[in-house]
Amino acid sequence: MPLTAISDRAVLDNIVGRVEAIKAVDEGLFEVSVGLSVATSGMEAGQLFNMLFGNTSLHPEVMLKDAVFPDELLAAFGGPRHGISGLRQRVGAGIRALTCSALKPQGSSARELAELARQLARGGLDFIKDDHGLADQVYSPFAERVPRIAEAVREARANDGGRTCYLPSLSGNLDQLRRQVELARAEGIDAVLIAPMVTGVSAFHTIVRENPDFAFMTHPSMAGAARIAPPLLLGKLFRLLGADATVFPNYGGRFGYSQDECRELAKAALARWSKFPATVPVPAGGMTLDRVAEMLEFYGLDVIVLVGGGLLSAGTRITQETAAFVDAVVRHQTA
Repeated sequence: MPLTAISDRAVLDNIVGRVEAIKAVDEGLFEVSVGLSVATSGMEAGQLFNMLFGNTSLHPEVMLKDAVFPDELLAAFGGPRHGISGLRQRVGAGIRALTCSALKPQGSSARELAELARQLARGGLDFIKDDHGLADQVYSPFAERVPRIAEAVREARANDGGRTCYLPSLSGNLDQLRRQVELARAEGIDAVLIAPMVTGVSAFHTIVRENPDFAFMTHPSMAGAARIAPPLLLGKLFRLLGADATVFPNYGGRFGYSQDECRELAKAALARWSKFPATVPVPAGGMTLDRVAEMLEFYGLDVIVLVGGGLLSAGTRITQETAAFVDAVVRHQTA
């Protein structure tokens, strides 16, 4: 909007963004700090993203690096309801790293996925999540898949006194998300997986606010299309909207995140921030058992270590490999 076209002094003084600083950080690369009016966000998630990086994201050489929010905005959005302590309580864990794996591939029937979940749960995992690609497909409908898997996980842990938390993957529009949450609730489930950049950040924030008893693990699908720095998007903005755990590509895996990006992302998720509980970092993406010790050295104990295909490729030894994974995590932190 051309400033010359604005005649209202109140708009010029209180609404128009202000360039607060420009700093050269490299040849041809600049860090620009822009002050925005909180009122322009409408205290709504989609409009907040729109103000932070809406039209500006159309410039091909611009990245949204970070954002600082006033207390009134933090209070309005609310952050996580449960965080790392709430997730540990769900599985009866003390101050230790947690374990997770994923159910896949797409095309598997609900019965096949339930049997896979049973074998993983018998290995003692803390969390088993749907793969983010599992939605409401004809070969594994949500309404059939979730009850079958929930029952299989309960039965698998019935005799050993342990707890495994199953997180079904939510997908679809807001009405569909609401129905899926209620179906999960009917099965005694109180934690789910969701990809905010796929469902929409406003729908995600709405579901979080409507279901304060649920914990939410966020998935980074489509996050790379936004050109928002991963520590800000996955570690900070998802936390602002209510992520209790945030999945992201670990360095050295199938994706291109660096050690520095992963370190900063985990730091943003765990740092003291207003009254928000800490969001749990969940590094993933091609992780294998032989990297468990390395990951725990890098991230510490406030982490969920996610090994997916590295366990699923074990075939008939999947329960034994899962138990070895769990044991490796526990042994490392008690050594």
